[in-house]
Amino acid sequence: MYTPRAFASNDPAALDALLAADPFVTLVTVVDGAPVVSHLPVLIERDGGRLALRGHWAKPNPQSSHTGPALAIVHGPHAYVSPSWYTDKVEETRVPTWNYVVAHLHGTLERLTGTDDLASIVADLSARFETQVGEQWRYVDDDAHRSQLRGIVGFRLHVDRIDTKVKLSQNHPDANREAVIGKLGAQDTDDARSVAQWMREALAASRAGDRHGS
Repeated sequence: MYTPRAFASNDPAALDALLAADPFVTLVTVVDGAPVVSHLPVLIERDGGRLALRGHWAKPNPQSSHTGPALAIVHGPHAYVSPSWYTDKVEETRVPTWNYVVAHLHGTLERLTGTDDLASIVADLSARFETQVGEQWRYVDDDAHRSQLRGIVGFRLHVDRIDTKVKLSQNHPDANREAVIGKLGAQDTDDARSVAQWMREALAASRAGDRHGS
């Protein structure tokens, strides 16, 4: 992923915030030079400094037979930014752009096919997401539910490299950043308001860093 230095982040909290807001990732593997892609909800596992993602495929999904190198893309909020919002109005050097947050998790894919592993994935996914919709479905370890496990294949992605890109107008003067925050925060889309909040926090952190460095 192309990431200019101004937009690179090595803050684990940024990745945690992305995964907490939207744990529905794009999982990419490559076979015979061709990409294979799935879109999947995942569970996050942290063990000290180690990170892994856990989830499952439908068994007929061709990717369910894959192991080895893989990439998970964690999608964050994104929004269009108009140069007309900038306060400096230097038209010849200000152009439209897109602000966004995204993370690429590179690692090694492990297939999980044991009944206990699959049951744990389904149980943990339901526990994670049922409460969000006000429901109470739960995996029960009985014959009916165990029979359903034959239709899935589990995976664990052992993450060994994280590239997080936080493109939030950091290359602009503070006044421009404040103006963009105001415009995005006033829009009626969740993405725009979320980008505005990310920008507020990034600007506050930048100013705090400047004070500590002075």
